Amino acid sequence: MQMGKLKPMEVKGLAQIHTAWQITTQSLGKDNHSSVSQFILLGFSSEPQVRMVLFTFFLLLYLMTLLGNGLIVTLIYLDTHLHTPMYFFLSVLSLVDMSYVTTTVPQVLVNLVYLRRTISWGACAAQMFIFLVLGIAECVLYAIMAYDRYMAICFPLHYTLLMSRPICIKMVTVCWSISIAGALIYTVFTMRLPYCGPYKINHFFCEVPAVLKLACADTSFNDRLDFILGFILLLVPLSFILASYVRIFASILRIHSSQGRLKSFSTCASHITVVTMFYGPAMTMYMRPGSWYDPERDKKLALFYNVVSAFLNPIIYSLRNKDVKWAFLKVLGNRGTAQ
Repeated sequence: MQMGKLKPMEVKGLAQIHTAWQITTQSLGKDNHSSVSQFILLGFSSEPQVRMVLFTFFLLLYLMTLLGNGLIVTLIYLDTHLHTPMYFFLSVLSLVDMSYVTTTVPQVLVNLVYLRRTISWGACAAQMFIFLVLGIAECVLYAIMAYDRYMAICFPLHYTLLMSRPICIKMVTVCWSISIAGALIYTVFTMRLPYCGPYKINHFFCEVPAVLKLACADTSFNDRLDFILGFILLLVPLSFILASYVRIFASILRIHSSQGRLKSFSTCASHITVVTMFYGPAMTMYMRPGSWYDPERDKKLALFYNVVSAFLNPIIYSLRNKDVKWAFLKVLGNRGTAQ
């Protein structure tokens, strides 16, 4: 099954995001933010020595994230043995991770170099929207990947039919549609609020909880909305993932071959590790009461599920995956050392 070509799906996804962003800006309207034209991102420490250390840390982490995820996408595209549903979804996840960190880290690097840390209202809304689209897409993708493993392990004889290329593309299209719809709701209801000075966001990017703290209006409705959306976009996919793995582990235990059980457990362990790293901090951020807001803790949580998770994903998947190692060695021309 040829699953390597991603361009049509990428173009369609970008077109959906562009259309959704036009709807967002039209929905918000100029009058809704007439009281503020720009925000100030406080980010991290203002000490010169600390800023240099943080700049080096973020730059290296960013470059290594792009390199690791880019390498996975390239290997999956080049090696026909990896043109399967599992690696198709993994390549989409890697593309999402590269885009995810690019939404926030370049601005962090600029703000660490220059003392002027302002961001316009429009740029803040755009960053919030794109960040949410990619974050929600990652949540849904993890559920899709769990479903793929469930079908592969529990229904191996029908797997190629049940997870054909058209079905996989439709699943990714639904993923983007859910992500765009969720991001639209979050962004519109956050940015429609009136904001009064001081316009200082105690965060390193425009994330919903941090921006809401600047609103000079009652945000109880937004708090309830965030919890409901968090339940739908975080807990529902997580429940689906947990249910899939309960069935998967039950099937694995029925495998007579110890080698077969080990291989199945190894594949699933990578996914479970990645899901835990992402869902834990994200649920803490978006499903807690507004009164529990802690800016310093929120920065650490966002750093973990936005940057660190995207950095670790290719390491976790490649180190525990012989197929990816084999593809890498084959590209290097060292086929003989892969045995």
